Amino acid sequence: MIRIKALSDPVSKEDGLRVLVTRYRPRYIRKQDETWQEWDISVAPSRELHADFYGKNGRKVSWQEYKGRYLTEMRAQKDRIRYWAERSKKENITLLCFCKDENRCHRTLLKKLIMEDKSHEKSHVRQHKDVESV
Repeated sequence: MIRIKALSDPVSKEDGLRVLVTRYRPRYIRKQDETWQEWDISVAPSRELHADFYGKNGRKVSWQEYKGRYLTEMRAQKDRIRYWAERSKKENITLLCFCKDENRCHRTLLKKLIMEDKSHEKSHVRQHKDVESV
């Protein structure tokens, strides 16, 4: 199962493996106080996209533009998305980011990509079985 949480949300047993999916490590958390077991920067927004979303390069991009650009970036990360899809079949995984609003956070988009990968694989297996039975 894939879950999503803000980094500031309380840790729970149901979280399973907690994975930080941010571009930058939180500087305000000491190493010994980390609440995540893995950090996967490969599925975080690029430096450029992160900066653009927060207006660090001038104009702040809209959520729609951010979403489109993030999804485009993730096309190059299909192997990592597949990895998390496979891993989530065996254990609970919680994706963590700084954003308080999950509706405007890449972790929600990433969760959807992982879930789509899992369902695509199931669909492919079903189609393959259907072909074998003909």
